[in-house]
Amino acid sequence: QVQLVESGGGLVQPGGSLRLSCAASGALFNVYAMGWYRQAPGNQRELVATISSRGSTNYADSVKGRFTISRDNAKKTVYLQMNSLKPEDTAVYFCNAFWEASGSSYWGQGTQVTVSS
Repeated sequence: QVQLVESGGGLVQPGGSLRLSCAASGALFNVYAMGWYRQAPGNQRELVATISSRGSTNYADSVKGRFTISRDNAKKTVYLQMNSLKPEDTAVYFCNAFWEASGSSYWGQGTQVTVSS
């Protein structure tokens, strides 16, 4: 069992930056692929970025070059550095942990990011 708690969301002006954090509890954090997803009102949840257990990263085209995902296995935490934020980045951002070997998938409660002047 893995519990995920996101933090770092808030209100920011266009062009600004935020760093989201997702702290995990439970064992075997190292084996999980971690991801950030987002959901805007009226839209489906979409992938933002993922990082494998070995550190390989993948990004949605809409955030490439602006967002960076990273993980600190010692702290059991995954981060999402978001730069050059746009109003269309406004959404609830969710953290996900996925272990391919078992098929286990866990979600955090989400953190709101609002980009507005």
